[in-house]
Amino acid sequence: MTITATTDPAPAVRAWADAVRREAAGQDAVILAHNYQPPLIQDVADHVGDSLALSRIAADCDAGTIVFAGVHFMAETAKLLSPGKRVLIPDAGAGCSLADSITADQVRGWRREHPGAVVVSYVNTTAEVKAESDICCTSSNAVEVVASVPADREVLFCPDQFLGAHVRRMTGRDTIRVWPGECHVHAEISPAELIDRVHEHHEAELFVHPECGCTTAALWLAGRGELPPGRTRVLSTGGMLDAARSTRAGEVLVATEVGMLHQLRRANRATRFTAVNPRAACPFMKLTTPEKLLRCLREGRDELHVDERIAARARVAVERMIAIGRTGGGE
Repeated sequence: MTITATTDPAPAVRAWADAVRREAAGQDAVILAHNYQPPLIQDVADHVGDSLALSRIAADCDAGTIVFAGVHFMAETAKLLSPGKRVLIPDAGAGCSLADSITADQVRGWRREHPGAVVVSYVNTTAEVKAESDICCTSSNAVEVVASVPADREVLFCPDQFLGAHVRRMTGRDTIRVWPGECHVHAEISPAELIDRVHEHHEAELFVHPECGCTTAALWLAGRGELPPGRTRVLSTGGMLDAARSTRAGEVLVATEVGMLHQLRRANRATRFTAVNPRAACPFMKLTTPEKLLRCLREGRDELHVDERIAARARVAVERMIAIGRTGGGE
């Protein structure tokens, strides 16, 4: 079924959504969509959120099949937490530039250079990297996870350099070594662009994802008084959604992937949410199309598998993170 731009696309969209729901029921499937997915995919999903929250929902639900509309490492994490369930991803080619910025071999080499260090890996990593890590973290609990490491232990934080810099700033620990990786979409939300938007929308609040290349600039602006500190917030995607529900601001500038705006606008229709960079769209997230989602359900493709020896070790790192406490939002 192909959805094209017509005078009135609504009937085609309804027919597609009905077909998706019928196929999901027939396959005993739950559909999970990440916050960065296209709006149509978010609207048809059973649950929308960040990757870790969705993986935990998948583990707790009764469905035998998980359809994860997201990118590859997210479906892997769902498989780690639901090893007995079938996990499908609408497009197996949906990768992640951040997850690809470090390999398991590189983690092992980094460990050899820093014997005795604790490896803390962001959940936006492959199962192989998680398997080489001591503990995982999300963007909302990264500070808490690192703070749980004894003060006399060196921390190797990977792979996101901007989130790592944020953790170092918040904890005040100078024994944190940060891997120079990045999400190319978040990295391109530049300090210069942020400053321009803030000056153009001087009454707006500001939500900034810690993966962004402009995070330091946002805090610098707040420190200079160009943006009141109370209106500048560094937040995970889950944190942005919580903040959107409670804000009374007329406008909020949002520094993250543009797919997030759909959920923010649904959460609060009285506030105008504006992208700091309207071009910040992840091409991998947009690989999930209505046609691919329906085909995935009808044909059972593409099924994701994780070698059980790797999965067992990776699961330990994820479960250690969960045991610490607050896990809030993932990315």
